[in-house]
Amino acid sequence: MVTRRLARGRSLPLGAESAPMRTQRRRGAALVAALCSTALIAPAAVAASANTAALQVALRARGLYHGDVDGVVGPGTRDAIRRLQARRGLAVDGVAGPATRRALGRRGRPRLGSRATTAGDRGWDVAALQFSLAMHGFPGGPFDGGFGPRTDASLRRFQAWAGLGADGVAGAGTLAALRRPPARSILRFAAPVAGGIGDRYGPRGNRFHSGVDFPVPRGTRVNAAGRGCVVFAGWNDGYGKLVVIQHRLGMTSWYAHLARITVRKGRCLVAGNRVGLVGSTGHSTGPHLHFELRVRGATVDPTSGLPS
Repeated sequence: MVTRRLARGRSLPLGAESAPMRTQRRRGAALVAALCSTALIAPAAVAASANTAALQVALRARGLYHGDVDGVVGPGTRDAIRRLQARRGLAVDGVAGPATRRALGRRGRPRLGSRATTAGDRGWDVAALQFSLAMHGFPGGPFDGGFGPRTDASLRRFQAWAGLGADGVAGAGTLAALRRPPARSILRFAAPVAGGIGDRYGPRGNRFHSGVDFPVPRGTRVNAAGRGCVVFAGWNDGYGKLVVIQHRLGMTSWYAHLARITVRKGRCLVAGNRVGLVGSTGHSTGPHLHFELRVRGATVDPTSGLPS
């Protein structure tokens, strides 16, 4: 679900919005400030560390770590550190200190914030940046420590969202904005299908899952999660048959991998109106509904807007 090429004549490119969304984007700096001063910020339960994620990326590259790049030091990360330490003749304590970082070579440096990173850079700080961007709703491909076109696009989108100059350079101002907690849903929504959540929002392997998956049977009715108007209904290479609904306050809801779409662009709906049927179109391994919520283009954890 990382591709954003849409069917000709029916496009809603990633990072581009409808007219109401563009108006909301121009108010970005003010809304970001409001988000940071209210309960719309994700709770501190997000204990993930960008530096731990960079460590996991480096360990994965050496074939020592096979878990999710989630920024959390768990048993798998500690075991991978110990294997590296034993391999390099270091004290085997499971702690990634300076000597262990040096043993990682170029993937263990430079530290995040020691330089302004931009396209073409590689290293620890780039991996940490990629993880931070994803956690703030702007994933850009795999976490691999390489500052390529997708990282550049994600960085520029985040900078615009945060009211910064979208120059593609991750300097002090950008890193300060990334130290703020991620946003969460501004609105409350109804569940789009009847059924529990399977795969959740967040890191998955060395990528980021930008929504939640409802593993329900093919043909299950999919409902609008809230009041709004359809701004896209068509095909997307990654999402397959996709419906996007524009809500107020710059929020959108996304309904992906549908077998059938039952609404047209421009139709206005209320919660409970049917938008399609569950399928497995696009990049999908089986029938399910992939559901996303976005605030001015930034993905947020859908569970922050859904019934508990």
